Parts: sequence; structure tokens; C-alpha cells
Amino acid sequence: MLTVSLHGIRLHAYVGLYPEEQITGNHFIIDTDVWLPDAQPWPFADYTLIREAAEKVFSGHELLIETCVQRLHADLRALFPVAEKIRVCVKKLNPPMPTPVDYSMVCYEA
Repeated sequence: MLTVSLHGIRLHAYVGLYPEEQITGNHFIIDTDVWLPDAQPWPFADYTLIREAAEKVFSGHELLIETCVQRLHADLRALFPVAEKIRVCVKKLNPPMPTPVDYSMVCYEA
């Protein structure tokens, strides 16, 4: 099996439950892995398409990281229908908490 990964996609987006997050936004780091079947010649997965899909999903206002993760996963599934498995992880840097937290993270793999 061939794994194509794009990790560390850094975006600023308006995702969060709190009103200030919808105004000032947050910084996110997105990691993706696409597992493709072992075939000759190996299938091709364009990194640019993965980045564009992430930018599209995070271009609007959302309340939940989970919604963004599900949408990005669905978009990658549409881009790479032969993928055996796709994993999407999204980290929200410095989430608003009463004590310092480096990041919160949501992952989906199927």
C-alpha cells in the first residue's frame, strides 16, 4: 500500500464556538494521510489538491472542528475514490481555555 501524506498545512480560520473565535479566528494545523492500493504503476495523489481542499473547507465560518474534519475527509474521498483509507487530523492552536493549552485536536480515519 502507498501512503501519501501532507502534514503541517497551516491556516487561519474562523472556526470555534465562542463569539471571539468567529471574529478573530484561530490558527490551525492540518495533517492528512491517503492510503492508496498497491498497484503498478503506483497511483498518483496531487498534494496541491489536498491543500486546496483544506483551504476550501476552512474558508468559511464554522462552530465545530469536527464539521471541518468531516467535510475535508469527504472532499478527499471524492478526490481519491480508490483510496483504501483516509485520515484527517486538525489541531487548533492555543484554544481559548482558562489555562494554557498548546492545541486541541480532532482526527477522523476511515
